[in-house]
Amino acid sequence: MLTAVAWPYANGPRHIGHVSGFGVPSDVFSRYQRMIGNRVLMVSGTDEHGTPITVQADNEGLTPQQTVDKYALQIGSDLQGLGLSYDLFTRTTTGNHADVVQQIFLSLYRNGYVVPRTTTGAISPSTGRTLPDRYIEGTCPICGYDGARGDQCDNCGNQLDPTDLINPRSRVNGEKPEFVETEHLFLDLPAFTDTLGKWLSTRTDWRPNVLKFTKNLVDDMRPRAITRDLDWGVKVPLDGWRDQPLKRFYVWFDAVIGYFSASVEWARRSGNPDAWQEWWTNPDARGYYFMGKDNITFHAQIWPALLLGHNGAGDRGGEIGTYGTLNLPDEIVSSEFLTMSGSKFSTSRGTVIYVHDFLREFGPDTLRYFISVAGPETQDTDFTWDEFVRRTNFELANEWGNLVNRSISMAHKNNGAIPAPTKPAAADEELKALSRKAFETAGGHLQRSRFKLAAAEAMRVVTAANRYLSDQEPWKLKEDPERRDAVLHTALQVVSDANTLLTPFLPHSAQKVHEALGGTGVWAAQPELQEVEDLDIAGRTNPILTGDYAREQARWESTPIEVGRPLAKPSPLFAKLDPKLGETGPEWAPIESAE
Repeated sequence: MLTAVAWPYANGPRHIGHVSGFGVPSDVFSRYQRMIGNRVLMVSGTDEHGTPITVQADNEGLTPQQTVDKYALQIGSDLQGLGLSYDLFTRTTTGNHADVVQQIFLSLYRNGYVVPRTTTGAISPSTGRTLPDRYIEGTCPICGYDGARGDQCDNCGNQLDPTDLINPRSRVNGEKPEFVETEHLFLDLPAFTDTLGKWLSTRTDWRPNVLKFTKNLVDDMRPRAITRDLDWGVKVPLDGWRDQPLKRFYVWFDAVIGYFSASVEWARRSGNPDAWQEWWTNPDARGYYFMGKDNITFHAQIWPALLLGHNGAGDRGGEIGTYGTLNLPDEIVSSEFLTMSGSKFSTSRGTVIYVHDFLREFGPDTLRYFISVAGPETQDTDFTWDEFVRRTNFELANEWGNLVNRSISMAHKNNGAIPAPTKPAAADEELKALSRKAFETAGGHLQRSRFKLAAAEAMRVVTAANRYLSDQEPWKLKEDPERRDAVLHTALQVVSDANTLLTPFLPHSAQKVHEALGGTGVWAAQPELQEVEDLDIAGRTNPILTGDYAREQARWESTPIEVGRPLAKPSPLFAKLDPKLGETGPEWAPIESAE
């Protein structure tokens, strides 16, 4: 199972809207896949090229390299704190990435899928710098939306060029861009119309929001520029191009190749440079791509076209490229937007809650849970502090935390260890049967990336267990210790089962519950942030996320608890939040409109 996770842009810290799209869903999926015994390769990194980086560098008085170094480390630290279990989270400024991008490009070029064209490029009149398509806004000529970008209208989903926009303006300083003639290399997308159309027609099991978006992609297959007039990016490996100081690959082109280049880097670091082939050329491997809805075009159209072109499988045919026949995506798992006060989270527009602030104040699992049960899985969802407080207090603290605490506390007080079920009853078996059945039901949902339904199934078991304890009243069974022990054994077994069901969603607290039940060792492994030498650039070091997930014990099954295992007095699993927080939010959260 390849889990290919969208690359966060390294021009600033990430906010919770970002991780609700690419971060938490991909990790829940990957942890589940490992638990059922599949071999997972989860890869991504920071996207570090393009004009937005140079703009941010100018704003901060830094070089582009200093800027991406700063934010790559900060983003990596935030994603580690959130518990995202990457096998490799790297960056696009590595020597490995540049080499892989150039090799993919050369395969496309040799097969005739790259063509030079003289086109019109946008520059800033005040600085003379190229303006990337995404940094130009205006009115969409198709639907009339006044926030359309120079590459795409998020309102109607159509691809655009900056010159298509009505009243175009720079997002950097609001000035009207100048358009000048310049030569660039283009991906000949029309040369994939038939093969890409046939492939998309087989993708019938994707999420409805993705299918709806991709339905019309093949109707608008126009050549797309893959180079830009810029001095920050991967160089073009062609005579007449490689030595030009202001010609680099367009950031979108090199970023989507990052899924593959990260896999190659992971293999090189693993000691087996060919290990990536198990996930990329093995026909039995499956590839799942996780992102927000604004990236569907790049993953359902552009990236498959690049792969087809490399494979020599576009409409024009061609030779198989440098890396052999590479697998196309099996599923595009795209989330909608997490909004705030009805507006999309946006750093530039002042509607933002940064991940590092959230983690410092509330820890990782409360955010992971909220995104899983109330996030934008299939439609835009508004984040409110009131709903966050309600979910944390009533579902995590009252329902789940209370079940764990009172079950283990009673067993500790009365037995000091996990008691034997010496006097079972029908109610015990009914609850345990419900718990065991939940693995099949929740697992089926997780396999289809239906995270809300899977989490709801786990919490259904928690609710049933709380009801069972209230009905059985073990605290009243002092005169019948055998029956009391059977009730407590049943409760502890279901706590163990529910903890397993919740592990993909709540890995940090799952480790605590494992230990509270007397378990030792690693239950749910966490990523490590390491500083490593670049494999190809002497003297360069890079922050990466990686981890040894083979050592974790969590398996997707009901495992009988061990009678006699000592139990200590538990500590609260989740602290209740002040209800007033739901009215105001914390002081650091700038709850503003997007105007």
